[in-house]
Amino acid sequence: MDPRLSTARALLAVCGLGLLTHQLFKRFETYSIPTHILLLLFPPLIGFSLLRHTMPSLQAALISVVTIFGTMLVSIAAYRLSPFHPLAQYSGPLGCKLSKFWMAILSFSGRQHIYIQNLHKRYGDVLGMVVGPNELSFRDPSVLNAMYGPGGLPRGPRRLLTATDLPLVGIMDPQMHAERRKPWNRAFSAAAIKEYEALIASRATQLIQVLEKQNGEVVIGRFFNYFTFGAAAGLELMCLMRGGFGGGSELLRDGDQNNIWHIMEAGWPMATFLSHVPYLGPYCGHLPSAARTVERLLSYSREHTLQRMKRGSERKDIFHYLNNEDQPDKPSPPLKRLLDEGVLAIVAGSDTTSSALTSLAFLLVAHPPVLKRLQEEIDQYYPPGEDPCNAKHYRDMHYLTAVIHETLRLYPPVPSGMHRMVPHHGPGVMLGSYYVPAGTSMFLTPWTLQRDSRNFSPFTEDFWPERWLVAAGRLPFSDALSKAPIANAQLEATSEMAFVHNDGAFIPFSHGPANCVGKQLAMQEMRTVVCALLQKFDMWAREGWDVREYDRGFNDYFITTRPEVPVVLSVRT
Repeated sequence: MDPRLSTARALLAVCGLGLLTHQLFKRFETYSIPTHILLLLFPPLIGFSLLRHTMPSLQAALISVVTIFGTMLVSIAAYRLSPFHPLAQYSGPLGCKLSKFWMAILSFSGRQHIYIQNLHKRYGDVLGMVVGPNELSFRDPSVLNAMYGPGGLPRGPRRLLTATDLPLVGIMDPQMHAERRKPWNRAFSAAAIKEYEALIASRATQLIQVLEKQNGEVVIGRFFNYFTFGAAAGLELMCLMRGGFGGGSELLRDGDQNNIWHIMEAGWPMATFLSHVPYLGPYCGHLPSAARTVERLLSYSREHTLQRMKRGSERKDIFHYLNNEDQPDKPSPPLKRLLDEGVLAIVAGSDTTSSALTSLAFLLVAHPPVLKRLQEEIDQYYPPGEDPCNAKHYRDMHYLTAVIHETLRLYPPVPSGMHRMVPHHGPGVMLGSYYVPAGTSMFLTPWTLQRDSRNFSPFTEDFWPERWLVAAGRLPFSDALSKAPIANAQLEATSEMAFVHNDGAFIPFSHGPANCVGKQLAMQEMRTVVCALLQKFDMWAREGWDVREYDRGFNDYFITTRPEVPVVLSVRT
């Protein structure tokens, strides 16, 4: 037999192995390292066994690896660009169609929210393969309920360093997620939040006392970080400074001596990268640097979690519910689960609220007339001598609520939102008029949705709290225009514009049964801090500070990182 013919047949068989490997990965998407190793090593070994009879062993091994992976990559690219791809009907940039690594690498810049917004302006309401070959991005609020609402789609790909023992945010099965969320629902019920009011008031009072002692310029966001962290710790969410549940955190008193905020923020870029290539998460969990960071966070909580469990329930804190202490007939969850839930709570309970408060402070100092109007409302309900941390009037303070909502519209603490996914092994679904095939993940980004003029107009990109009063029927549109952030010469033209306010497109806390469980607690914290701060102080931006720095430094790493907001505080007389 001609050896060249034998070699050609062997190479053809090796190419077939590459095509088969692509099909196996496409069919059985997995986070299992052993499965990855099997699929990546076994085909080259078979190829080597076919080639080694026709050429030297080293050459056979090299050609087998190059041929199989080369064929696999060509097959993947051809399939993703072909009209046979399930998402071929949807437009999107070439780089995103070819590989998830395109968006993963771009995400390191922190500008993915801006990138997606600009792509929607270019391609329309549905972006095919905007983040990866099997993903869709929507800008149409009509699909919101079908995607996130009751009976909607399960959560999308994980953003984790493990494929087992998943925390709440990593559970994709809707029924399992609903079961694990039950203690969280009890912990954040209206009755439970009423129990937490005294702690929030105490921390807000401490914040004001600390700010009184500062001289001159204050980087206000740093103190909001300390406040939200301390409030979370006091509520037993998870104290990483002096302990865990029941420990109490004194960042406001002592500063961030253990550098906890730096640890969390330093990990966000890599966590965002992994959110786009989640199958690499388990591998990163074995890297020494990543493992050390995670272990450092967990070590602060492990000892004190055990102490809190040993001590028992002294009050109805959040741990009281997470540990099922309100239901004595139920056993305590595993320790690992309590640790995971605690780490989730410190991020969700402190960093997101701090982000919103920092954005709110920036917008107030950038818009002094709004700050003045808000102070007038606070003075009306909490004149000197009244306790601004008492929540009795918060629900009646409509301008305060409008300012908070407008802040969350322009600067949502989670700009890219939460993924959903059509299960691999099942039928496709219809989201409104859009057909989405099985195996597709998708999202509605709050940043894009809330800055769309079809949902909020006029002054879509501007800070205009009055829009919420107009929408609620509390202020005529013509009166609201007199407080608009534009020059008087433009008012006449603007008055001819239609007022648009789509509450269904306002999703800073997500939507549906898997939305942010701590929404009401976050609103309570923000109302308390704003009332206490503006009752006590006048506030303005440092002279010479360019307000455009905030937009340039507001980065999306799933959770945001914010630039410093230097303000000057003066005790009101």
